[in-house]
Amino acid sequence: MRTPIHPLRGRSRLCLTGALTVLVLFLSSTPAAPATPDPTGDPITRGNAYMGIGVLAHDGASDAPPPDARATQTEGVDVSSHQGEVDWRSLWGSGVRWAYTKATEGTYYTNPYFTQQYDGSFDAGMVRGAYHFATPDTAGGAAQADYFLAHGGGWSADGKTLPGVLDIEWNPYGDACYGKSASAMVDWIRDFLDRYKSRTGRAAVVYTATSWWSECTGNYAGFGPVNPLWIARYASTVGTLPAGWSAYTMWQYTSSGPSVGDHDRFNGSEDKLREFATG
Repeated sequence: MRTPIHPLRGRSRLCLTGALTVLVLFLSSTPAAPATPDPTGDPITRGNAYMGIGVLAHDGASDAPPPDARATQTEGVDVSSHQGEVDWRSLWGSGVRWAYTKATEGTYYTNPYFTQQYDGSFDAGMVRGAYHFATPDTAGGAAQADYFLAHGGGWSADGKTLPGVLDIEWNPYGDACYGKSASAMVDWIRDFLDRYKSRTGRAAVVYTATSWWSECTGNYAGFGPVNPLWIARYASTVGTLPAGWSAYTMWQYTSSGPSVGDHDRFNGSEDKLREFATG
């Protein structure tokens, strides 16, 4: 003999089932928040990353500007597709003497404004170079170095071409360390840097932030003796550098500079900058 279901108990089960259904539908229709908010307001989709995309979100920025170092350091900018066509003559007139342009990301993206940005800065008289936004979760380091070199990341000792840059920082599309352990991340970075140097004869620059480097490589110290450092820190000083580097070559000190947002300093005079470009 079946035990009859009490009317209130049955109604309670129906209400609970309905509430769970509504909750599931709500969660499935609510997009997950990106790992790194994009200060530009643009949707974060593959290819939209740019140098310093995670610095403000993770390290913040100081209200105190860096000291005036025009006598000993040389002003530069970095650009990506977010800047579109850049007025390089105006930047030259404001004292900017070098520039880096995003060339590639992963093995799936090339900057549609690369030619105007890369050649335009050169035509204005600047020393220029290209950078690659690394996505270690999509392809190996050597494969990404090859892709970078095939799409504008090369180097020549003409005194006006800077060595390629590996932009390795927070993942704007997911896990900050791209799902890799510290040792696996170090291996990935080494594969990229080794391939770049083997094909160009020049050591690539490493762009990163100390906090990311500490978290995602375990503050690995092995690249400092060979690869120049481009440090990202929006403050009055560069602060503590990642392990292995006792000095920086370049410093991205703000994302809110005049004309083009990301402004940088080369740690030396314009003559030293050209020596660095020549190798």
